[in-house]
Amino acid sequence: MSKFGNDNKKSMPGLTTSSLSDIVFMLLFFFMVTTSMRETENKVMVQLPDATEIAKLDRKDLTSYINIGPPVRHLQAQYGTDARIQLNDSFKTTDEIRDFIAAERDALSEADRQFMTVAIKADENVRMGIITDVKQELRRCSALKIMYAAKKPAE
Repeated sequence: MSKFGNDNKKSMPGLTTSSLSDIVFMLLFFFMVTTSMRETENKVMVQLPDATEIAKLDRKDLTSYINIGPPVRHLQAQYGTDARIQLNDSFKTTDEIRDFIAAERDALSEADRQFMTVAIKADENVRMGIITDVKQELRRCSALKIMYAAKKPAE
């Protein structure tokens, strides 16, 4: 037996997991902050026309969207290929726009109701008659701030 020798085998130290929970919560918080949730599911195909003028919305939370276009491929068997009006997550007719605008106004505070904007996202191949019908119904509802969504022209 040697005086300085160590007869027992050295064991591997355990893995410390004290900071693991901090890292997991930091990643969770990062993804919660940076992820944006989709408000509605697009049920119509919209190929936006090129823009001639560009105006940026000040507050997107005061904007209600009306999508107009042919249904997406997996819904064409059920709804056909004609242009449809999508309000929130369902197809509606022009007669139901009044209820949609009233519900959107009721969801806003009293001070913000005057700043409510309706954005029409219409496919570039949609007949103008449908858009005119939507605009006439918006006038009857006193929703007079209307914007048209378009894509930036290629430079």
